[in-house]
Amino acid sequence: MKEALKLFVSGIGTGVGKTICAAILTEAFEADYWKPVQAGDLDRSDSMRVQALVSEDRIIHEERYRLSLPASPHKAARIENLQLQPSEWQLPATHRPLIVEGAGGLLVPLNDHYFMLDLISQWQLPVALVARDYLGCINHTLLSIALLSARHICMPLFIFNGCFDADAKRVISLQLSPGTKVLEIPDIENIDRAAIQQLVKTLHLF
Repeated sequence: MKEALKLFVSGIGTGVGKTICAAILTEAFEADYWKPVQAGDLDRSDSMRVQALVSEDRIIHEERYRLSLPASPHKAARIENLQLQPSEWQLPATHRPLIVEGAGGLLVPLNDHYFMLDLISQWQLPVALVARDYLGCINHTLLSIALLSARHICMPLFIFNGCFDADAKRVISLQLSPGTKVLEIPDIENIDRAAIQQLVKTLHLF
């Protein structure tokens, strides 16, 4: 089962810590990592961050697109006179587990008619949904859960990333299906490879 694992890491929005969580899952499952589209921060991309945080033998697959503008992929591509055609994209070939990291939330557009959610459906990947506590996070989380449910996309893993208000956590937890495993990732003061490896030892993913 572990060898066949493929998991799409999405968030309830931008800046909720998907990349750190993706690094943790990549390390925990001894998986490959892939981010299909990087928009902005090309000199310190998410792939670079993950590579710096996981064991050296983890495979980091090259992004399909590296776009300069830190914006929604559909806009960043348009600025470079590109038209993304995600319906033609394929997952990287690997016999190892694979962690795929999306950009932002589920309805981030890749072109005018195709969203990150469509990419998940296309590849029929289960989702690890990452949430962080902020004003509005309950609404964003429950909307994301409802959207996945409406599209019949499995969410085997939900991640509370960082310190969470108890009332917010309770309301969100009540909306999770019994088959969804919940991970609580603490805030990490100094995030480096050693910290990630130490954290993985405390997780019970299997």
